[in-house]
Amino acid sequence: MNEQRIALIGPGVMAEAIINGLIRQKVVAPNQIIAAGPRPERGRELTERYGIRFTTDNAEAARSADIVILSVKPQRLEAVLVGLRDQVRPEALVLSIVAGAPIQKIARALNHPIIVRAMPNTPAQIGQGITVWTASPSVSGAQLEMAKQILGALGQEVFVEEENYLDMATALSGTGPAYVFLFMEALIDAGVHLGFPRRIAEQLVVQTLRGSVEYYALRHAHPASLRNEVTSPGGTSAAALYYLEKAGFRTAISRAVWAAYERSQQLGRGKNSQPPENGEPKEQA
Repeated sequence: MNEQRIALIGPGVMAEAIINGLIRQKVVAPNQIIAAGPRPERGRELTERYGIRFTTDNAEAARSADIVILSVKPQRLEAVLVGLRDQVRPEALVLSIVAGAPIQKIARALNHPIIVRAMPNTPAQIGQGITVWTASPSVSGAQLEMAKQILGALGQEVFVEEENYLDMATALSGTGPAYVFLFMEALIDAGVHLGFPRRIAEQLVVQTLRGSVEYYALRHAHPASLRNEVTSPGGTSAAALYYLEKAGFRTAISRAVWAAYERSQQLGRGKNSQPPENGEPKEQA
């Protein structure tokens, strides 16, 4: 990677996470990276913070790169791809982290077959993310290794052979932090409702979640087994869990993940409008 030039098209939050991870872990030097986007002020931020180069011309960035990373919003992708068509070097690797965008769509729009598609998540910003990724048949072994290094700078990475796993990962791990943050918010608000000061409620909830995850990782037991350990007959946990089951907690989670999966597929088909607010996700066949 010490000679590879990297262009990031779309200098948003996830692009910055990639820049930060690559430089922090010394995968590449700052002078090997160029970011491209429409806002010069964002370019100044990234240049001052990381010492990389910046341009407002996507095509200019792509033409000089060995690896082109697409990190734009799904709704912006088609317009960006039009501007990059035939601008990517024939031997360059294109790595897309755009939610819902299939490899075939990107390859056809760019007239370029060497594509890696990846789905990272928000904790990548602190090097604790997990990324599911796959590649087109045209990607070489050396390019697979380069993609692995780039995505590994964000945390853990999981390679899959079948691209349909990417939409599933978008719904589960990609969107997953939103579910966790909502759960945290609800628990904190419940603590405040009980009478705790908010700062204490936040401390209790955050450490409970962190400790529970670490305990699970160390024990390697099924979550149901660990849940049973803290659920005494007729106790407080049993009362709380009974209410959650009665309220359809598991079903709500399952339906939420399925709705995110369907939305990812809609984005892949170019449907940018949101589904009706009262619309129910279709059940899996």
